[in-house]
Amino acid sequence: MYHHVLQEVLIPADVLQQRIAELGAEISRDYEGEEILMICILRGGVMFLTDLIRHITIPVAIDFMAVSSYGVGARQSQGEVRIAMDLNTPLADRHVILVEDIVDTGHTIAAVLEMLETRHPKSLRVCSLLDKSVRREIVVPIHYRGFEIPNKFVFGYGLDLDEHWRNLPFIGVAKT
Repeated sequence: MYHHVLQEVLIPADVLQQRIAELGAEISRDYEGEEILMICILRGGVMFLTDLIRHITIPVAIDFMAVSSYGVGARQSQGEVRIAMDLNTPLADRHVILVEDIVDTGHTIAAVLEMLETRHPKSLRVCSLLDKSVRREIVVPIHYRGFEIPNKFVFGYGLDLDEHWRNLPFIGVAKT
């Protein structure tokens, strides 16, 4: 069980699902009559993406990128952003929403946005489940925000704790 690593449940499963439904409705309203491409940043964003698209009522295409600024087993960003897997879908003249599990310092998302802008999307927005703005070092636009969270190491619901516990249905705070 996970209890030996869990300090507290920060965001319970039902609260997560309610907010995700609200985000899906907001995106559907904002893009009514349009099609969108949602790009999920692997691996942490997968659970969020799959639940989110179930609440979107307009046509949605998806693609995936693997991006990292963390070393293996690291709990703090290492600063260097690496693209481990790039997109298969062209972005030109498409409405694109980048789906991220958490925005922390902003370095990773800023680098990805800069790269994606060179591919000439019609629009490019960010949807992040979690926003740890207290640690922000670079200003980045977050158009769709699930939750503002404190400066604590969180895991669950797609986010890992040393590559484990992504499968939990809630966001928990790790014991230090």
